[in-house]
Amino acid sequence: MFSIFRRKKSGQGVESTTLRPIEQSGLDPLESRLKRTRSSLSHLFDLLNQATQIDEVLIEEIETTLLMADMGVTATERIISQLKNAVDQRIIEHPDQLLPAVQAELYALIEPAEQFLSIDRDKKPFVILMVGVNGVGKTTTIGKLAKRYIDEGLSVMLAAGDTFRAAAVDQLKAWGEQNDVPVIAQASGADSAAVIYDAIHSATARGVDVLICDTAGRLHTQDHLMQELKKVARVMQKIDPSAPHETLLVVDAGTGQNALAQAKEFNAATSLTGLVVTKLDGTARGGVLFALASELNLPIRFIGVGESAKDLRPFDAGTFVHAILPVEEA
Repeated sequence: MFSIFRRKKSGQGVESTTLRPIEQSGLDPLESRLKRTRSSLSHLFDLLNQATQIDEVLIEEIETTLLMADMGVTATERIISQLKNAVDQRIIEHPDQLLPAVQAELYALIEPAEQFLSIDRDKKPFVILMVGVNGVGKTTTIGKLAKRYIDEGLSVMLAAGDTFRAAAVDQLKAWGEQNDVPVIAQASGADSAAVIYDAIHSATARGVDVLICDTAGRLHTQDHLMQELKKVARVMQKIDPSAPHETLLVVDAGTGQNALAQAKEFNAATSLTGLVVTKLDGTARGGVLFALASELNLPIRFIGVGESAKDLRPFDAGTFVHAILPVEEA
C-alpha cells in the first residue's frame, strides 16, 4: 500500500489518497519484472536519505536521476517545477518529504494514460490495426492479444498484413494454430491492404468478434510506407466506415526516447488510439512511459513484461509507479 498526494483543484496544498497496487492473480509482482528501471531510480533513495536540507544542488541531482531514467525533458521539467513550487510554498520542508512527492508527481503525470481497451461488441468485427517499426515485438504482441481475447470468451481472427516478411506470416500462423484462431494470409509480396480487406469480409461473414491486423514493420521516417498505412485504413473503410476501431502502436521500451519520436510520427500518419510498450522487463529505460504520457494524448493500453501471453498486461498507473519507485507508508 502506498500514498499518492494529489493537488487540490484549487491549487492550494495537497491531499493524500491511499492506493493499493493492483496485481493480476497468478502473475509475478510487477516489481520483479521492472527491476532494471527501478534500479535506475534507486539513486533517489540514497540521495534523499543522506540529504540534510533542500537546496539547488539536491534538486539538480533529482533532475539528473530522472533524465538518466529516460523520463525525457518535458516530463522531468514538469516534475521538478512542481517540487520547486511545493518547496517555495513550504508544503515540502524536509528532504524526507521529497521521495513521496516525486512518486506523487509521477502518478499524476502518467495516470491519464491509464485507459483500458474495451472491445465494443456491437462492432463485429472490432478491428484492431497494429503498427510499428521492425523488431518491437508487434507480431508476438498480436498473438498475446489474441490469447487474451479468447480467454475472455471472444472469437478472434488474425490478418497477416505483413506481406514483406514470410517469417511474419509463418509466426502469425503459428500463433493461430496454437490458439485455434483462423489467419487470413496471401502469398509473400501481396498487397497488405488487399489482405486486410479480405480479412474484414471473412470476419464479417463468420460473425467474428475481434479482427487483429498485422502490418509490415516500417521506420517512421519512411514516408512512402507511412502512406501505405493510410491506404490500409481507406480500404478498411470501404467495408466499415468506422474501421479501424483501434490503431495500436507497438514500441520497444529499450529504445528510450526514440520510442517517443516513433509515436509522434506514427500518430501524425495514422491517428493512433493507443500504445503498447514492450520489453520492459529487459531494460532500465521504463521511464520512457512518462515521456510518452507527458507529450502524447494517448492511452497506454498494454505493457509487455515477459515472454508468456499473460505477460502482456493492461497498463495500471498506480501499480506501475509503485513498481519502479516503491515508497511505502511509514
